[in-house]
Amino acid sequence: MAVGMIGLGVLALAYRDFALQWQPVAPWFPGRTALACAAGVLMLICGAGLLFQPTASWSVRMLFPYAIVWFLLKVPALVVAPGMEAVWLGAGEIALLLAGVWTLFARLANLPATSRFALLQGERGIIAARILFAIAVVPIGLSHIVYVQATRDFVPAWLPFRTGWAYLTGAGQIASGLGVLFGVLPRAAAWAEAIQISLFTLLIWVPATIAGPQVRLNWTALCISWTIGAAAWAVAQNTTPSMRSGASAKPEDARVGAASV
Repeated sequence: MAVGMIGLGVLALAYRDFALQWQPVAPWFPGRTALACAAGVLMLICGAGLLFQPTASWSVRMLFPYAIVWFLLKVPALVVAPGMEAVWLGAGEIALLLAGVWTLFARLANLPATSRFALLQGERGIIAARILFAIAVVPIGLSHIVYVQATRDFVPAWLPFRTGWAYLTGAGQIASGLGVLFGVLPRAAAWAEAIQISLFTLLIWVPATIAGPQVRLNWTALCISWTIGAAAWAVAQNTTPSMRSGASAKPEDARVGAASV
């Protein structure tokens, strides 16, 4: 997560702009360039802060509300074009990222019990983030099926049955989301989703960036995919083997999850 946020911060400062379609701030927005640079600085500082235990708590405290605002940027598109699956895909990707950041917040924020935001941390926050993750994954998987030709084009040319892989990955992501949501092998489902996104990053965006290092989209997509994958891993590491709709994790599982993060 730290590496992904640092990468997005560097890109925002290098291009003096937001992350293309993943941060859809309108061109007419007042002070857009200054705001994009400020967002870049924030992501850079928060990403670096996650790398060190003394600053991790403050980093997630800043990163969590930022991720919420980031997700809210996707809401207008859902209102304007609710029947277009592409807007649900975009919202799902950022909701998944938010779920990962929320998981880190729940584990690392260490807010005092008197804080009005204390209810968003601890096991309650982890469960809420897990539910958000499960819901977010479904439209991402559905997009592979609705836009099967576009998905097929992303499948590496050296793999056979590229259309089959498009359908399989879409069905797999939907199954992962539903598995986590309804407590059917939830840890296996969450790990499967994290592995899938990591493979997408390594097989699609790493080669694309190496082949076209001058293309901004490649670097942006690489950092976004990397960060979303990290978010999926954060949720997966904090998902217990058997959990149904909000059942509490065992104490030893909570300790393992915290140590993993």
